[in-house]
Amino acid sequence: MSRGDYSRLPLHAFTEATSRRRSESGGDSPTDHYIQDFPDAPPHAWRRRWFTAKHQLLRPRVAITILKFVVPCIVLLVLGGLLVWEPHIELAFYSRDWVQSEIETVLPLAGCFRPDRISSQYNVSEAINGRRQTEVHAGLPLRLGMDCYDFAGTIQGTRPVDALHGEKRTYYHTYWRTDLAAFGPRQEWMLKSFFATQDTEHTTLVLWSNGDLSGNPILAAWRMRYPEAFELKVVNYDELARGTELEGSELLRVKDTRAWIDGDLVRLLVLWAYGGVWVDMDSLLTRDLAPLLEHEFVTQWDCYDKLYMPFNGALMRFRQHSPYLCEAFHIMATSQPPRKGSTDWGALLYLKLWRRLVAAGVPPFKVLPFCFSDARSCRLDNRLPDPFTPDPKNGQWTMGLTREEGGGLDRALQRVFSLHLHNQWEKAYPAGGWVERLLLKRYEKALSWDRASDDL
Repeated sequence: MSRGDYSRLPLHAFTEATSRRRSESGGDSPTDHYIQDFPDAPPHAWRRRWFTAKHQLLRPRVAITILKFVVPCIVLLVLGGLLVWEPHIELAFYSRDWVQSEIETVLPLAGCFRPDRISSQYNVSEAINGRRQTEVHAGLPLRLGMDCYDFAGTIQGTRPVDALHGEKRTYYHTYWRTDLAAFGPRQEWMLKSFFATQDTEHTTLVLWSNGDLSGNPILAAWRMRYPEAFELKVVNYDELARGTELEGSELLRVKDTRAWIDGDLVRLLVLWAYGGVWVDMDSLLTRDLAPLLEHEFVTQWDCYDKLYMPFNGALMRFRQHSPYLCEAFHIMATSQPPRKGSTDWGALLYLKLWRRLVAAGVPPFKVLPFCFSDARSCRLDNRLPDPFTPDPKNGQWTMGLTREEGGGLDRALQRVFSLHLHNQWEKAYPAGGWVERLLLKRYEKALSWDRASDDL
């Protein structure tokens, strides 16, 4: 072609197909700058830019760099938040059908409080309407500081003779399943705590079991030492349930492998038949329960007031043939059988009973604050220390209080009534720990002095 025939060639047209091919080949395109300069570029161009940026972020080097900055920032924010805020987190899931049928529905009482049905052995005027020397309802959940321990310290006094008219001796009941474990030295500490803290002139400890324990040498020694204040009995469900709605029921044969269901049943039956106080075997009594005996009560589960599980029966008190227990047996007889490994005959039963009582205008039983019997069940800053963990080297407990004799922990233990250990039988008390120093050694000292007095 001659110079004179020269003609300008057109620029290459930019088509979508061309753009797609170049994008797929990974090469740079001059149109990238064109698209950036013109925000009204086609949608596919924006998608391409987003994909490229996302791909860059997913590269290992970029991800590691981001984590180096993001993770420390998150950790600092969490730690800083814990210094400023106090988290309270608890998750529990309940079936709505279960809540509707077992909690929200409040059925009427069975009529156990009618004058014609109340036992002649139960004095309503004194038991429900009588004057009281002590008040065990604080009116607050007692979660803060030492409030619960301080309130427990206000419950003082001797055995309320007037309130216990006709009750010459108060029975204290406990239960041991012979088929689950042998009764040994670890279980003996509960007995020692009873004899070291309670008035054996006016109280009797009854150890119930599902088998004969009379041949146990440990128990035989205590029976010989306290013949009037210690008894062994084998549970006879049919005899104990006589006169209740459970009489002759197959529900009397229900039990589980952890002694929860039958344990909950036994405590109600023996209190019905004999009256008195129930104390779980996995407890250590810390002082005389006499000031509490004028009341009929269960205990608070913990300081958080669980909505569907507010009550506990590890320490409870009811009089012989109490109409409260009569109503409890009615609920048990007319409800679904207890679920295995549940507290259906414990915490749930007490809640149902309490709600039916107040709905019918009947004064309910008392509810002792949590720390009276289970001060481990509260906040980290005011619960009792773990009984099975060695003391720290600095000897501190909490809030600047110490663990030595006469210290803050010692004073707290002298105000509450019991320490609940929650079936941790396989764990040992640390040598020289606070349980050994402030409780066990004192039991031994009190019992050795008592033995010396008897020998005089």
